Formats: sequence, structure tokens, C-alpha cells
Amino acid sequence: MTSGAYSGDAAAVPVAVVTGSTSGIGRWIALGLASAGYRLILIARDAARLRTTREWIAARVPEAAIVGIVADLSLLGETRRAAAEIVVQAPSLDLLVNNAGILSRRRTETGEGHELTLAVNHLAPFVLTQALLPALHHAQAGRIVMTGSSTSDRAGIDPDDLELRRGWRMTRAYARSKLASLMTSFELAGQLSGSGTTINVVHPGMVATDLVRSGGVDQFVWRRVIAPFSLTAEAGADTPLYACLSPELAGVSGRYLKRRAPAVPNRRATDGRLRSRVLAATERLVETP
Repeated sequence: MTSGAYSGDAAAVPVAVVTGSTSGIGRWIALGLASAGYRLILIARDAARLRTTREWIAARVPEAAIVGIVADLSLLGETRRAAAEIVVQAPSLDLLVNNAGILSRRRTETGEGHELTLAVNHLAPFVLTQALLPALHHAQAGRIVMTGSSTSDRAGIDPDDLELRRGWRMTRAYARSKLASLMTSFELAGQLSGSGTTINVVHPGMVATDLVRSGGVDQFVWRRVIAPFSLTAEAGADTPLYACLSPELAGVSGRYLKRRAPAVPNRRATDGRLRSRVLAATERLVETP
């Protein structure tokens, strides 16, 4: 379901797609892009929260042009439908920000049979990115920005068990999903070389968002230990926005960024053979039945 419509000279204005934009850093990323003159296509599963976010941005950037697409990104069918709607709205796409994420307290499978954490954090962004590549190429200098996590820095990964049917734990599932996304992003960077389209992964820092707060953290630990040393959502959006907008990153691809600077990724992400196996496993998981 799509809400909102563009008006005016649409071809003259850059277009950005942002997932996970109704709370946390995603909302501030969307605001930053609207302030920079982007037309926005926001994807969210909750129509009411999407409407509230559009109103929140419009109150700060009255001229903002925003389209909302309601879709559940835990489901690949919904993700593909959203991509098809995006292409209708924006045959030429300048920016894709894959920011939606989940930290699930228990191992849950989606209606399509995928482990929930992997589906939202890795499979859906992979599917959305692949579906929107033609539109990104059409823009000639399209950027893809993936919200990563430093939890991936020391994570292990088994290409034969990306869905963690064995040994599932909340933090392990989250870290491995982010590592899988990082590895396939690096693979895609190689494939995109020379195309004009770039992809980079950013760690926004430890941010005091609903994602962390709802992830089973004891409330005393949250209030006394985590929250006081965490970034605000607004501050957490800084490095993602840098990756989206900075002229310094024009043509730069395959980077892992922290605090606006290149960071050293998990050594597994630099293992070409292992990356290829993770990519192949991902492609098998997202195959349309």
C-alpha cells in the first residue's frame, strides 16, 4: 500500500529510499535527507507510524516530498512488492538506505519459513537491493548504504547454517545476520565496480534506540549502564548521513565505516572464498519458490 504522491518537477530532484525510518536513527536519516533536498520513499510495516513520521518530517521540512509504502520486510514477498512499487515511483533512484533491523528475543520463523533476525537484517535488504539495482544504475551515481553493527566484528558464520538452526542465541543471531550482510555487501561492491553505483556499510555507534531497549536488556542495566554512554538517535544518524551525502565518498565503494572513517571489518569479511559461500547460501535462501 502506497500513500502520498509527488508533485512538481520530479526529475530534477534526487530520490532516496529509506527502510526502518519510523523510529531511531532511521527517522533522523530520513530528516537529514529531506533537509538535503531528497524526495523520500519510506518503507514501514505500520501505517500509523509511517504517517506520524511523515508529519514529523514535514513539520521540520515543510517542503519535503514523501511517499510511504507499507510493507513487512520480514517477508520476502512483501519486500519484492515494495520494490515493484518503488520502481513505479522512481525509475531512477539515487540512494537506498537499508536501515531496518530487528533484535529478536527468541528464535522465530517468518510465515515464509525464514529465521526472523536473518530475514529482516540480511535477506530483505539483499532482496530489496537486488531488485532496485536497475533504478540505481539509471541514476548513474547511485549509492547504497547499509546500516551495519560492530557486533559483526567478532562474529563467526557458517554458510551452511545462516538461519542458526543449531546454537541460536539472540546476540549470536543478530551479530551473524549483520556479518552476512557485510560480507554480501562487499561481494556486491566488487560486482558493481565500474558501474557508477556504490555500496558501503556503516556502524552508527551504540545508539539508545528501541531496538536495543526491546532486546531483552534488563531495565536497570539499560538505565544505569547502557543508556548513559549511548549516542542519541540524532547523533547516531551522523555517519549514515555522511555515507549518503558526502562528496568525499563519491565513487567510493566496499567500505566499512565507523565515525565517518574507514574501519577494519571482521577478518571473515575479507575472505573472498568465504564471502562467495555466504553469497551463494543467501541466493539459495531468497530464491522464489
